[in-house]
Amino acid sequence: MPSHRTIVYMSNRWGIPAEVEKVVRQRDTKCVYCGVEFSAEKNSRRNKSSWEHMVNDIRLNEVDNIALCCMSCNASKGSKLIKDWLLSSYCIEKGITPATVAQVVKNIISKPCLVLK
Repeated sequence: MPSHRTIVYMSNRWGIPAEVEKVVRQRDTKCVYCGVEFSAEKNSRRNKSSWEHMVNDIRLNEVDNIALCCMSCNASKGSKLIKDWLLSSYCIEKGITPATVAQVVKNIISKPCLVLK
């Protein structure tokens, strides 16, 4: 009997499945952290989108952990836990709080078992 393998197509170099990428690109039209609108123009990194694993575990490639944020927020957050990053001077200066982030981030924050990883 032949074995059946599931093929997951990756549409990017970060291993994010194509169907997840499609949903995230439709959902996140601006930075999930600071709210800056993304631009296709190459003149500013601030308006350029980048892939974000909100919980820093590359194995968690589902829609609820993958988001698009601006390169500035991504560089600032790095591998920090969201709860710690939200207390950083970067977030304080930009007015980024648990109340101002996108709903997908609020969903992660509301799951302490994920935020504490």
